[in-house]
This record gives sequence, C-alpha cells and structure tokens, in this order.
Amino acid sequence: MHPMIDPKASVESIAKGLPASPGAAVGKVVFSAADAEKAAAKGEKVILVRPETSPEDIGGMDAAQGILTARGGMTSHAAVVARGMGKPCVAGCTDLNVDEKKKSFWIGSHTVKEGESITLNGTTGEVILGEVPLVQPEMTGDFNTIMKWADEFRDLGIRANADTPVDARNALKFGAEGIGLVRTEHMFFDAERVQAVREMILADNEKGRRRALKKILPMQRKDFIEIFKVMDGLPVTIRLLDPPLHEFLPKTDAELRVIARELGVTFKKLQARNKALHEFNPMLGHRGCRLAITYPEIYEIQVQAIMEAACQVTKKKIKAIPEIMIPLIADVNELTVLRKMTIRIATSVEEKYKVKIPYDVGTMIEIARAALLAHEIAPEADFYSFGTNDLTQTLYGLSRDDAGRFLPYYVEQGIFEEDPFMTIDQKGVGLLMKMAIDSSRKIKKDMKMGICGEQVDPKSVEFCYLVGLTYVSGSPFRLPVARLAAAQATLRKKKPKKFAEYSIA
Repeated sequence: MHPMIDPKASVESIAKGLPASPGAAVGKVVFSAADAEKAAAKGEKVILVRPETSPEDIGGMDAAQGILTARGGMTSHAAVVARGMGKPCVAGCTDLNVDEKKKSFWIGSHTVKEGESITLNGTTGEVILGEVPLVQPEMTGDFNTIMKWADEFRDLGIRANADTPVDARNALKFGAEGIGLVRTEHMFFDAERVQAVREMILADNEKGRRRALKKILPMQRKDFIEIFKVMDGLPVTIRLLDPPLHEFLPKTDAELRVIARELGVTFKKLQARNKALHEFNPMLGHRGCRLAITYPEIYEIQVQAIMEAACQVTKKKIKAIPEIMIPLIADVNELTVLRKMTIRIATSVEEKYKVKIPYDVGTMIEIARAALLAHEIAPEADFYSFGTNDLTQTLYGLSRDDAGRFLPYYVEQGIFEEDPFMTIDQKGVGLLMKMAIDSSRKIKKDMKMGICGEQVDPKSVEFCYLVGLTYVSGSPFRLPVARLAAAQATLRKKKPKKFAEYSIA
C-alpha cells in the first residue's frame, strides 16, 4: 500500500525506533511544522523531526513525506495521525537527540543538520542516512479480487477513522462502510481556528466563551458538510471535543498578547489564566465529557454544527447519518445529562430546518469503570465504541505516549507477548470489553458496538468478531488488512477444521 525501500539498495541504518506507520520516505530534515509547510510550498520533500508531535504540528505533518520523533508510542499523536494520513512514521526513537535551537539532531556519532537528507523506513522503524531509492506500490487486479472475496465472506463491519474529507475519500477507496471516528479537535488547529478556540478557553465567563464559539460554529459546520457529502448514505461517528484544554493553549507570550487584544483584557490577566489552566496530569484531567459538564456551551455548539450540516445536505438529497459520540464517560449520570442536551439541540435544529435526521447518541467506552458498569450506561446509549487506546492506557497504568521507551524490551524479554497498544490485550482489556458487551446486550440485544482505537491488526480483528462487535474502525490505509482478517475470522469460526491449516496473517 505504501512506497518501500528498494531491496537492492545499500543502506546505512543509524537507529531504530517504533514502526509507527508503514512505508518509506526520503526528504530533507526540518525541525518545525512551519518550516515543513514553507519547504513543501516550494516543492521540496521534507522529513519532520520532532522530540514529539502535538496537534499544532498537523499542518507540518501533512506537508512532510514522513515523521520522526524521539518520544511516543504506537498510539502516540505522531503515530495515530501519520497512519491516518498514510505517511511513514518512526516514533519513540530513544537514541535520537533533537536540538531545536541549533536545528540539528544526533544519534551516536552521527549529526544531521537542517536541510540534510535522511530516509525513514516506517515498516521496520529504521532511520537511514542519506537518500535511498524507493519502490512505488502497484495495485493489481488480484488485489481487488481478493478484497472482493473477503467482503463476500466477512460478517464484521469495517469503518475508518477519518477527520477530513480527504481521509473520508481514502476510506471509501479502501473499502470503508462508514466512519467510526471523526476527531473533531483535529479540525481546530488551522491558524485561524485555533485562535478562536484559545479565545474560548481563556475567556473567564460564559458570555466570552459563547462569543468565541460563534466564530467556530460555521467552520465546524462546513467540515461536517464536506464529510457528509463524501459519505452519502453511510454512518459517520463524530466524537465531540475530547483532548485536555492544555493542547490548545498558547505556548508563547506573543500568542498570548494577540489573544489579549482580541478579548480586550490585559496581558497579565490572561497570562495568569493561562497558567491556572495547566494540569499536572492532563490526560486524566479536565477533558472529554468533563469539559461539557462544566462548559456545556462547547458541546452545544458542536452538536448544532453537526445537525445543521446534516440538515443542509439532506435538503440537497444527500443522506447524512450522524452518530454523535460523547467521550470519556465514567458514570451513567454524565451521559444522561449530555444525552438530554444533545437531543434538545438536535430537535431544535430539526424544527428550524423542518427536516428529520436519523441520528444516534452514544458513547466511548475507554475507562475501566465504564466497562464494568456498561449495563447501567446501555439504556442511555444508542451505540458504544470502545476506545481501545485509552482503555489500554488506563487499565495498564501506562502512558501511551511514553511507554514506547520500554515496551519493546518487555516484548523482547517475553514479559509481554505483544505491545498492548498494537494488539488488543485479550486477557485484560479484552476481558473488560467482553463483560461490557455481554452485560449491555442483555439490555439491548442488537446494540451497535465497535472499536475506534488503532488495534486493527489480524489478531485484534478476529477477537472483535468473536466477542460480537458490530464493526472495527481504523486508519484508512489499514482497512484492507482488516477486511481480509475479518473474512478469515468468519471462515475459521464457520469451518474450523477445513480452515485450521491457514494462518490469519
């Protein structure tokens, strides 16, 4: 599916990190997202090198041929975004030392400066000096034939994680039957949009937040309109704002001064609020549904944007099927409150447009408590999507962004059979999932359930089929493997003796 290093080429590999996103890329080294965008605009091919990436780097990641990071695991920001974009990524390269000020990095005795070329092998995790020739993939008729066979046999649905219309088109190209995860926060990091988001966060009252959110509403609505157009007649699961607010906060005084002028407040006052919003452990802090409980106007605007987009495309004979997903639920009462809010806003929009939209309201099961008490949550949810990345993180007590530093040693020494962020841990995470599925299906027999983490490898896909999930969802470029694995899982269950000789891989 991706470019590969020419097997005849002689290479000098200087380090190995995690094979976070497959394929190979060649380019000149740059050390910031802004520099990557500038170089790409001139027609240059670049590799973005960062200690780690954040959502603010998305523009540069999109402009780069590949991404290399010193920190991060298989479900870190760099890994997840790169897989969604279909770009090679080597993450968690612990031998990599990045000096952003001097615009260089060193690995052992090798120093590479900005503008010098390297090659990344995202399939093996290798960092290679210089430019290495690549071999482009060829999609043959045989590929399409096998995919057609797989689709005839499989019972498990296949969806894609897609945040943009481009992602959505890729998803359809690789056989998606819908979108299982739209991360709405990824729509916010355009320069114009992030400014409005920061205004919203830093406002110290509801009036100020709503004023900023008014700027965001038409932007989000336009995004959803474009995605609904591409996915005409297919379900689109949209996750409301999930990450902690610190990801959007200004990093420099210059950025703060601009927002201070926009809000009409003093720089010192805004600086103090910015500092007060920082958290010691933001991934377990004020994020997900907790934001909407304290600042309901955030989710209100997002639901309004989704439903207005759905109504507008419906009037143009395009069928929108939004599934509105509320993240990070730990208790049914959170979902009860936010479901009522969602239905209230949705009904208001439907009445305004005089259109009925077939929408659902569900939640992400990504906290152990929610999985244990899924039978309590089920009456309030039209569907579940297991967020296996966060569920693995919270159940193991492992940081998905930092565990890449030591998890490879656990696998090498046989302590863990596999990296749990790459393949679903069936004993622990899988047990919780099965408990949640079984207890909820006693209440709602035909409830839609899927996964939207990044574990769509063959073993995980077979497990999801066997425990009774409706679908799996992963990055668009990983869907062919998921489709094939789903067909093999179906055959293995229906004809175990005849099929036993074949490997799922």
